[in-house]
Amino acid sequence: MHVNRRDFLRKSICAALGGASVYSALGNLRLVAAAANARRFAFDDYKALVCVFLYGGNDSFNTIVPTSGQARTDYESSRGDLALPAAGLASLTPAVGGGPANYGLHPAMSEVAGLFNAGHAAIVANVGSLLYPITQSQYQNGGVPTPPQLFSHDDQSSQWQTSRPDDANANGWGGRVADLLHTANAGQIPMSITLGGSDLFQRGAIVNPYSMDASGVTRMNYSDDGPEAWLLPGNDNEAGAAAYYALIAPGSQAHVLERAFADAATRSIANYRIIDSALGDPPTWTTPFQDTDLGNQLQMVARLIGARGALGMSRQVFFVSTGNYDTHSDQSSNQQDNLTQLSQALKAFYDATVQLGIAESVTAFTASDFGRSLAVNSSGTDHGWGGHHFVVGGGVAGRRFYGTMPSLARYDDDNRNSNPDDTGYGQIIPTLAVDQYAATLARWFGVDSGGIADILPNLGRFGSADLGFMG
Repeated sequence: MHVNRRDFLRKSICAALGGASVYSALGNLRLVAAAANARRFAFDDYKALVCVFLYGGNDSFNTIVPTSGQARTDYESSRGDLALPAAGLASLTPAVGGGPANYGLHPAMSEVAGLFNAGHAAIVANVGSLLYPITQSQYQNGGVPTPPQLFSHDDQSSQWQTSRPDDANANGWGGRVADLLHTANAGQIPMSITLGGSDLFQRGAIVNPYSMDASGVTRMNYSDDGPEAWLLPGNDNEAGAAAYYALIAPGSQAHVLERAFADAATRSIANYRIIDSALGDPPTWTTPFQDTDLGNQLQMVARLIGARGALGMSRQVFFVSTGNYDTHSDQSSNQQDNLTQLSQALKAFYDATVQLGIAESVTAFTASDFGRSLAVNSSGTDHGWGGHHFVVGGGVAGRRFYGTMPSLARYDDDNRNSNPDDTGYGQIIPTLAVDQYAATLARWFGVDSGGIADILPNLGRFGSADLGFMG
């Protein structure tokens, strides 16, 4: 599938200058859309990407934990009272040649351990936001550029979601994928849907993400039955309904911003009716979703995937999120709760895709602001850099670790080079870039090499454009 690179670059420039909402308002979206439509995409299958964002920065080193050997000795020395007993970890059994056999998962993650051992989940080790590959000495000497504002929540969560530390105005990499492939869908609703609130990951130049909550489509009361029903005599808010529909009536707006508002409101009402009708009643799931923030979001994603035919979708990008991962203190109890919710939600979601007969076509993957420091801060950990992530789905080449697990040797004030993977200040330097993680997922999703180069322009700086975790 050939991608018109010049046209796609025109879209990307427009996006960097202001994003979809501004260009929709100014009327320039037609120009950008025309560039994208120069090449139309069609697929004879269905695929969905589901980003599970863990806001706050998950402590990977107490999520995936060594059980024996030198790594265990180093871990216990580095983590002190935060070290988890080896005997209580959820066992992992990698495939032959699939990575280290002396690691287990946090005790709260038995469900994800089961998915890993069954071949439906993989671990991608030590991923982070990078501009270039970088070593400890290069970091300490300033010899290689690093992403700006390292260890800042806002900056690092943005850079994870855009994969562009060098461009503060960049759209999300999920949004850029949707922009490139948006013509593949026959339906009216956007390719990108968020259940986790506003996010940068799905922001695009063409595709505006549609926002829902875990209970369903949010809407204004005026949109329930259309203007005719609301304008009937005796309506409790007849005057309000009349005023609202007058605002969005076609051809009645004099100002460009009024027209932008009317267009957005009209699309939103139309999408609400389409989605609400397609969802129908919730199914009875073989594995019930727990009534948690993340469980409820993923349950709605599963329902939307189940309605893909009625919605006319062949490609979809979803975003769900949960917080409370900034564990500077009281980490043991907070992480127990966080990872229990994550593990149960991922297992229920995977089982739902099996029940829907589409497990091989749906991939969920975790992301977070950053990993946390290997060094301990009282009863918690500080902001870090590299971290480990899970990829779950029937299309995943599971039971394997991808990338290299870092040294867990103790940070030493007297010898800042005591751990070659450490910055010298307690944070682990990533050995895989977000770009590589994103490229592997985008290729599975249907983006070809030319498109990947456009979506991820820094990818060529790193060792491999495909990490291999998608079968």
